[in-house]
Amino acid sequence: MAKSIRNGISAELIPGATWRKSRYSGAVGNCVEVATLSGGEIAMRNSRDPKGPALVYTREEIAAFLAGAKDGEFDDVVA
Repeated sequence: MAKSIRNGISAELIPGATWRKSRYSGAVGNCVEVATLSGGEIAMRNSRDPKGPALVYTREEIAAFLAGAKDGEFDDVVA
């Protein structure tokens, strides 16, 4: 990849990103979308602002977050 993808880049500027969201997402676009990048990183964006900033994480960071979510570590933020 010629140019580094950094946190805060406009999501529309990430080349070849195929964005997807959870099947649990609401119909009004209130969700987070993810895209796997060519270098293996995972980008995340707010579906309500598809041209807005994207956050970019390593696969290891996403794996740790998902493991915590599955284990209930973040349940208190929506309680």
